[in-house]
Amino acid sequence: MSNINKYALITGGTSGIGYELAKVFARDGYSLVIVSRSDERLEEVAREFEQMFNIEVKTIAKDLFKPGAAKEVHEQTAQWGITINALVNNAGQAEFGKFVDTDLDRDIDLVHLDVIALMSLTKFYLKEMVARNEGKILNLASSLSKAPTPMMAVYAASKAFVLSFTEALIQEVKDTNVTLTALMPNATDTDFFHKAKALDSMAYKKLTFYSPQEVAEAAYEGLQAGTDKVVPGIINKINMVTNDLLPDKAVAAMTNMMTAHSESGKQYTEHTASAEERAAINNKTGGTQGDYNSHEGHVHED
Repeated sequence: MSNINKYALITGGTSGIGYELAKVFARDGYSLVIVSRSDERLEEVAREFEQMFNIEVKTIAKDLFKPGAAKEVHEQTAQWGITINALVNNAGQAEFGKFVDTDLDRDIDLVHLDVIALMSLTKFYLKEMVARNEGKILNLASSLSKAPTPMMAVYAASKAFVLSFTEALIQEVKDTNVTLTALMPNATDTDFFHKAKALDSMAYKKLTFYSPQEVAEAAYEGLQAGTDKVVPGIINKINMVTNDLLPDKAVAAMTNMMTAHSESGKQYTEHTASAEERAAINNKTGGTQGDYNSHEGHVHED
């Protein structure tokens, strides 16, 4: 079936996994709506994809950390009069550090982006998809969705929400032609550990890294097939099965070991960037390292 005149909306789609997903959709004939925080980077990506794939690319510069931003995204697509055939909730962010040491406002920001924005966009577009009995939604969960993770407690909890939320909605729409898919990648080949100052961590030394391209290809294939969950990579699949078999306390203990620093055995609280630092980073980078990631220690595993 041709994808001409179909639109995919992708949040955090200017680099990393989101960028690679946008490229795969464009290659397959979808027009795009890309949401990010930087007008400049959005324009660069739009020009690139329009020239490379001869498709239409619409952009929305929006900070999904802010309450109401998801509604504004939906209102913009409605104003354009376009139908979103595929929604990709890719934008997300993580922070490395003990929960007692992290900033509460920062934690709340992460929940707004990782949970509330995703839930809101799903609400808006799923209603429309069910009404016309057609559509696909890809939600970025994580390999940590089923693994309590010390030093990344808020992030792992938010990803647990994404997985549970997606699985529940799959059952709610099972009698329609609408499908939802949860993407559950492990660590990808980004600067995550470098920016998190965790190059001496056991996780950095032991984990198998996947490229954003291969994660995106697996995600797209699973989405088009209507697969409930996509777990890229054989090692990742084995780890997921192992986590399912072990008690949560044992899984948490193992992830605690992986986030420890191997040289000293100590764990360090990551630097929390100030609002001024984050603004400077966002202006320079577009605020997206795959998924709305800052480049100063607060980076997305996926």
